[in-house]
Amino acid sequence: MKFTLVINMERLSPEVSMRDVAREVLEMVQMADAGGFEIAWAAEHHGIEMTVSPGPFQLLAWWAAHTSRIRLGTAVVVAPYWHPLRLAGEAALFDLLSGGRLEFGIGRGAYQREFDRLLGGIDQHVGVAYMQEMLPVLKRLWQGDTEHKGQYWSFPTATSVPKPLQRPHPPIWVAARDPGTFDWAVKNDCNIMTWALSRPFAEVELYKERFETALKNNPGVARPAFMTMRHTSVYERPDGWEAPIRCAIRQMGQFENLFKNLGGVTNGFVETLDVSGFANRSEFDLAAMRENLMFGRPDEVIAKLKRYEALGVDYFCYSAAFGQPLAEQKHSLALFIKEVMPEFAAAPAREKRVAAV
Repeated sequence: MKFTLVINMERLSPEVSMRDVAREVLEMVQMADAGGFEIAWAAEHHGIEMTVSPGPFQLLAWWAAHTSRIRLGTAVVVAPYWHPLRLAGEAALFDLLSGGRLEFGIGRGAYQREFDRLLGGIDQHVGVAYMQEMLPVLKRLWQGDTEHKGQYWSFPTATSVPKPLQRPHPPIWVAARDPGTFDWAVKNDCNIMTWALSRPFAEVELYKERFETALKNNPGVARPAFMTMRHTSVYERPDGWEAPIRCAIRQMGQFENLFKNLGGVTNGFVETLDVSGFANRSEFDLAAMRENLMFGRPDEVIAKLKRYEALGVDYFCYSAAFGQPLAEQKHSLALFIKEVMPEFAAAPAREKRVAAV
């Protein structure tokens, strides 16, 4: 099992310097680069301070300029927000400039608030259809001239300029939860990203089962990689779980706000909703979250991760940014690198598919 890091630039108040946030997040990516993480991921979101990433390729290019080995990915670019020709070119340019380090993650989008502002209020669930039309077009654009006449985009003959350094294209990842998306991703040679939120380990097992079912239903396809993500915090004190869990509850209250469009956002700062009234409030039980999330002292985290490894998870994604102070995020990451990762045999890094140019 290999390790990846998703790290967001986030602010909880306007008193926090955005320059300081950007600098410290870069330092964490550099720690991951030196510490043996396989990939660092950046999201795409607009108009919210809890995830400052309106231009994921800009952010990744900055990280690439200050790292040497770690691969860099989008988790995810939101298909409905882009035109295929623009997305193909920007992704390929980053792959070229980074020396072939792009991991290309694409998804439907998560926040109805963003759809209301960027796409005239269409239902976020329609984003799946956008993604499924977009991806085959991107692959053709990365190969050469193509014309497209579709439901959401139509354009005369064009091609991606430049072409990606990795051939035939960078590794592609799709965020999946429902069985249909797993099946579509496997059919289209996509690796799988999953996130069980704060739900029990059984949720991860369910996603892995859907992954295996999709493989069985599509004999002859190459086996893609399976990745799952958890909020992660490693600490030394027995009571060290209290602060990160409080942060996680606050952040997930903000997530529910944005996902369901339930509350307010003022100058980009997202209101935290009271989770006690949610139908899924059991997911925010303190004891359950302590068990379900990747929180613990090093030995506790190792024991939890061994279950993921035994399940056959290819990549565990360490989710660092959920409202913890940056100093605590860095301390946790340092402990994870020093105390946890050595307990997992390092597998050979994924072979790059780089053109001989």
